[in-house]
Amino acid sequence: MSDEVIQLLQKAYSDEMETIMNYLTNSIVLDGVRAQEVKEGLRQDATQEEIQHAQMIGERLKQLDARPPASGEFVARQDSLQPPEDPADVVSVIDGVIKAEDDAIQTYRSLIKAAEAADDPVSEDLAVEILADEEAHRTEFKSYRREYGDN
Repeated sequence: MSDEVIQLLQKAYSDEMETIMNYLTNSIVLDGVRAQEVKEGLRQDATQEEIQHAQMIGERLKQLDARPPASGEFVARQDSLQPPEDPADVVSVIDGVIKAEDDAIQTYRSLIKAAEAADDPVSEDLAVEILADEEAHRTEFKSYRREYGDN
């Protein structure tokens, strides 16, 4: 099996776990009437789709005789998705989500290419499936961003 495919799967797993933590935290700390829809979107993504993604990736790693990284191997990378000082700063959270989704999309596109090169159609199909979800998340948060304008 390709070392690159395994490394990308492990990165994707870690990124999904970090996203779960950041989405859940932001869904708790954001305040304000306008924040409610964004909070619900984050909570739903964190508790449903992102956990499912991590589980699917972890299972694929196990099938490849590798393992998902645990907390001792975790390196935080989502600086832009940290909760804002001002809990009413919904725009910074939306922008952070868009950046995190852009990063995830890049990872899954790289995984698709690496899996195709390694003749690993199962990992390729998994990456395509998750990529579609990540692109849908990004679209959802871009629509939230349009509602807030350029400020």
